[in-house]
Amino acid sequence: MVLILSVAKSFDYNEKEIETEEGLEAMYDRWRSHHKVTEKSPERFNAFKATAQLVHNHNKLKKSYKMKINGLADMPIEEFRSAHGDEVLANLKLPGPGCPACPACPNCPAAAGPKDLPPSFDWREKNVITPVRRIPGCFNMGPAITSIEAINAIVTKENLVLSQQQVIDCYPGGPIGAHTVYEFALATGIATLESYPEVGGKHNCDKAKFGKKLVTISGYEQLNHIPNEEAVMRMVQEQPVIFSIYTNDEEYKNYAGGIYNGACEGWPKWVLLVGWGQDPDGTKYWIGKTTFYGEEWGEKGYIRVIRTPEGFCGMYKFGFRPFKTIETRNIEL
Repeated sequence: MVLILSVAKSFDYNEKEIETEEGLEAMYDRWRSHHKVTEKSPERFNAFKATAQLVHNHNKLKKSYKMKINGLADMPIEEFRSAHGDEVLANLKLPGPGCPACPACPNCPAAAGPKDLPPSFDWREKNVITPVRRIPGCFNMGPAITSIEAINAIVTKENLVLSQQQVIDCYPGGPIGAHTVYEFALATGIATLESYPEVGGKHNCDKAKFGKKLVTISGYEQLNHIPNEEAVMRMVQEQPVIFSIYTNDEEYKNYAGGIYNGACEGWPKWVLLVGWGQDPDGTKYWIGKTTFYGEEWGEKGYIRVIRTPEGFCGMYKFGFRPFKTIETRNIEL
């Protein structure tokens, strides 16, 4: 009997297809039909073959996380890096260790002591995290957008979905990155997705789409070399925070679920940390939200990353958190 292999609910295949070039090509055509992909080229077919072999071999091993053949399977790794990694951050020389006592969130309760930190915590249970969606364009901006959505919901009790498209279209400078989102929110305010829909690419700024409300912040902080796990937990307990993870590009691209503890190499990827937890076997993890491929990727758009004192894959080296006080009102148009 041929073993049918599947991870999550997306694309199924059988192991016989992996064994021959003809089987892989037929599998690729089924995948293209499944994901409604019209483009076909030798380069993309080669990328798909490499992905299929990687996923198949990985899932036969007893690892703490699984992979799957998702909608990014035929994307060459160079294209994935340019779209989903952060080249500026990859080449950034961070300042030395510092910030042993980072400024407290101006609108949050006093930080908890280590004995007061619960074994699990999840902002998704508090109605401040917007639904996972795929945000086209500059993918290193998406987690910054969602971090503003979260702090705005915490302070105003309004759970608003915001438009990255408006930032891309209307930001006057460059390059565009996570910091761009915060600077734009400070200077202009960010429109809701309902008013200014995502279409991908850069277009002329259309102020007619700004709608009735622009969400603002009172400031933001760049986080460099946070000293330990406990300090990050305190921050995340105050509000969701974005950090970068230097993970293997292929493993991350094909992540399907479980606690990621793979190779620490490749370009940095931004995630919004929304909480933490612990498996029955005692393995501790962070819960991260992504925006680059919607609910099909990972655990319905989320990743669990192993939680370590020093920060797995450089996680505590670089991040951002926005601030919003009660006095910082959104702009009503």
